[in-house]
Amino acid sequence: MFNNNKILVVIPARGGSKGIPRKNIRLLNNKPLISYSIDIAKSSEYVDDVVVTTDDSEIALLSEKFGASVIRRSEELAGDEVPLDPVVYDAMIQKEKLAFDEYDIVITLQPTSPLLKASTLDRAIEKFEDFAVDSVLSVVDDRHLSWGFDETNQRYFPNYIERKNRQYLPKDFRETGAILATRRNFVHEDSRLGTNLDLIEVSRQESVDIDNYEDWWIAENYLQKKKIAIVVNAYNEIGTGHVYRCLSIASKLVFHDVLFLLDEQYELGINIVDNYNYPFKLYDGEDDLLNILKKYSPQMVINDILNTSREYVTCLKNDGYFVVNFEDLGTGTEVADVVFDALYEHEIGEKNVFTGHKYYILKDEFYFQPQKIISQQVSNILITFGGSDPNNFTEKVIDSILSTSYDGRINVILGLGYQGLDELIDKYESNQSIQIYQNVSDISEFMFKADIIFTSAGRTMYEVCSLGVPTICLCQNERELTHVFANDTNGFINMGLGADVGRQDIIDQFVDLVNNYELRIEMNQKMLSVDLKDGFENIWSIIREEYRKFELKGQYDENIQ
Repeated sequence: MFNNNKILVVIPARGGSKGIPRKNIRLLNNKPLISYSIDIAKSSEYVDDVVVTTDDSEIALLSEKFGASVIRRSEELAGDEVPLDPVVYDAMIQKEKLAFDEYDIVITLQPTSPLLKASTLDRAIEKFEDFAVDSVLSVVDDRHLSWGFDETNQRYFPNYIERKNRQYLPKDFRETGAILATRRNFVHEDSRLGTNLDLIEVSRQESVDIDNYEDWWIAENYLQKKKIAIVVNAYNEIGTGHVYRCLSIASKLVFHDVLFLLDEQYELGINIVDNYNYPFKLYDGEDDLLNILKKYSPQMVINDILNTSREYVTCLKNDGYFVVNFEDLGTGTEVADVVFDALYEHEIGEKNVFTGHKYYILKDEFYFQPQKIISQQVSNILITFGGSDPNNFTEKVIDSILSTSYDGRINVILGLGYQGLDELIDKYESNQSIQIYQNVSDISEFMFKADIIFTSAGRTMYEVCSLGVPTICLCQNERELTHVFANDTNGFINMGLGADVGRQDIIDQFVDLVNNYELRIEMNQKMLSVDLKDGFENIWSIIREEYRKFELKGQYDENIQ
């Protein structure tokens, strides 16, 4: 009841829907379509009674199970051509006879608008606080550069005065059909509208009206949409790989709301995410991060911040989030829901940890590069040790190559954390064959054009492998020695811990590879036999399954409380 007005919601639901057969009882995101409108009405602060008018026994049974009363519609009111006015009027009269009372406001709520919010329905009802309002209709702002057609003159004409971008056009409202609320004395067999009308504007999501299978698909995707928070950073010491992986993930989550959370002290990561136009918030320490998460209230939190603590992940779990971690060797893996680590090819025995190259997500640019065709002549060398290259293998490899008879081009790509950039440039500026770059945006182009690549055993090895470029690896540290993907089986020459590799060893290996066309062909073929294009799909299929279990467990826990 609202201001002493007794309110009836009428939900019309025929059994003979044509566009989508048996539409009203079909499962939309695991619930019958008819159940959504019933739940909306019953969740209202003001609605007194909810009635479904139908000609179908199955719809009637389901409606009663979900808490609505049912009026059985006569055959005369169940035809394809029958408008809603007499149907709603009949349901109102029958319901009033049963209640021995009259209603003050009658609302038609369409079952084909499952995304409507109960709060929107209540806002529509609150419009009747103005006694001058007779009826309220739900509408959506649907402004476009639209055209009409003059039947008499057989000519098209614009429905606008001046061509403007959509956001600058005047509002143009389209009825959604979800809500038609009217004072009782205006509900008749041939009309449900009073003289003085008001509108309730709804979001584009709430405006979805299911009339065909495309509408159904859109509604289901809305219902399955999640709020996902991605916690990630980029700074000189760790490079940009983590943030670019998360950007690749975000680019594929088109049906979900994504918010990046970035440590305010790391400007590099902030600038990258900002340039990609994703929404983000900055945090100052773990407590601030947890507070921001509580306000955002996501269903899922993705951490790509290297090792997490058990305490941090436990806080996330206690707040009800599904937690996904990447490249995490910390104690947080013990309580995270899912952990992915593409860099480790060996199983570690934990059911929630998934390792190996099939969980590597390539940057988007690598999906569109062609595969490398090996040339007999080696004329382009790429040296890229990413991040900070703490052992300065870059200079070590350059000097080794310059000690040979190789006279082709040498491209050097440094990470933002590389110390000694100016000194390196000064050392080789007189050598026209050496070009030094830092933090390029199109590294796939450099890789594809290279005949041989020198790199470490980090994420770069997967990118190289996806193109099929013969590569020599030098491991930066003991941790990289465990990244066993860069091995002979996958087409790599891995020289082990770079600090233990002498300059002559590099020279010998390089000269041998330059002169061995058959070996480079073999390395190329081995690399290209590894499928690295399905990393996101492999990851997301696991997340979907584990999230389903997470939801079921949550429902079970609620039921036993």
